[in-house]
Amino acid sequence: MLREERPFGIKDKLGYMFGDFGNDFSFIFASSYLMVFYTKVLGISGAVVGALFLAARVVDAFTDVTMGRIVDNLEPAKDGRFRPWIRRMCVPVAVASTLMFAYFVKDWPYAAKLTYVVITYLLWGSFCYTAINIPYGSMASVISAEAGDRASLSTYRAVGANLATLIIGTLGPLLVFEEDTAGNQIVNPVRMFVMAAVFGVCAIICYLLCYKLCVERVSFPSRKKEKGSATALVKSLIQSRPLLSLVAAALVLLLATLIGQSLNNYLFLDYFRNGKAIAALNFVGVAGILLVAPFASKIAVKFGKREAGVAAMFLAGIVYLILFFVRTRSLVVFMILFFLANLGVGLFNLVIWAFITDVIDHQEVVTGKREDGTVYAIYSFARKLGQALAGGVGGFALTAIGYVSDAPTQTEVVADRLYMVATLVPAICYLIVFFIMLKFYPLTKRVVEQNAAILRELREKQDAKS
Repeated sequence: MLREERPFGIKDKLGYMFGDFGNDFSFIFASSYLMVFYTKVLGISGAVVGALFLAARVVDAFTDVTMGRIVDNLEPAKDGRFRPWIRRMCVPVAVASTLMFAYFVKDWPYAAKLTYVVITYLLWGSFCYTAINIPYGSMASVISAEAGDRASLSTYRAVGANLATLIIGTLGPLLVFEEDTAGNQIVNPVRMFVMAAVFGVCAIICYLLCYKLCVERVSFPSRKKEKGSATALVKSLIQSRPLLSLVAAALVLLLATLIGQSLNNYLFLDYFRNGKAIAALNFVGVAGILLVAPFASKIAVKFGKREAGVAAMFLAGIVYLILFFVRTRSLVVFMILFFLANLGVGLFNLVIWAFITDVIDHQEVVTGKREDGTVYAIYSFARKLGQALAGGVGGFALTAIGYVSDAPTQTEVVADRLYMVATLVPAICYLIVFFIMLKFYPLTKRVVEQNAAILRELREKQDAKS
């Protein structure tokens, strides 16, 4: 059913952009600096951090799906089904993300430090972030029923994420990293904590703008729990080829992206020995994405989202392979190739959120049931699993190559191994995503258009009856 609201327009796009802007003030900051904080400030080994990130995803397997079922089954409030959660959870998620970077914990006994780390990380990632991100992500499918509108929402969401990345990626290295008296690159934990707090306030402002500017137009009735309904849902989702292939692609994509973001900190500190240059690298990466942004929706409409994504991932994988083989010590060469790779990654990320709305529509066409929150929850879990694997693989890789967390500098052998991991792993992952989308993801441009026509006819019939 379509609600009588103001027409879809720029307010909705900007509002949805601010939503991911708010999300990534904590998500990108944590993805980029949390492992550095845990290892270099708190002195926790990379392997232990990796194990924590992976173990937390076991908790997410329950909290993500539970949150999805909650938003699907609860009666909508006056301000919608999904928007109220943004209003309710914006402050808790900001506070939780700040608490993770409490620098005074470094002087505690090891067991106390580890306990604090586990509690605050779970509070942020498995509960607070879940309770705001799943409703926010699910909301795209009810802001508009039109495929073109959803593609533009995906683009604006990605722009919001990249604006956060630009701010965090350029300011972060300049403020967080400094040289000690011996000329070694070190972390300033006080500044890191202050940045987390400031970004938390910025996140709250962005969330409230998202709540104010977005409107839910597509409504559907809540469902009372039926015996065996959860089992039937899980069975149908397991059999959903579009969802499973997208989940696999998203997991591997985030693994590649976040490993790159995390290990680039170590790469520039210990291989290029220039921590502040990370700001320039991050600026170059975001510039490539913003350069593609004005054309992303047009490309998706003309060629299809799946078709554009396949080409984008192939470009990114090939360029990262070139980076691996050239083994450059030149910052300029590294940044030029990084820029080219990010053109591909950027295009894919600009349309990726429209993929999930296509999957939600396809699931409704196949099963006759609308499961926005639950489908998005499964997708969100895959992304967080990718985040954990990035932390886990990154942490284990650091230990495997002989990285010493509390050493001021690393040996040349370790630095060279670090370069290999930071370039080869993303290359392999992006090519895997290319293969998944090419061979397994079935929602081509033609299929998406067919599904949109079927659902449009269904909504018209529902409106005629009401």
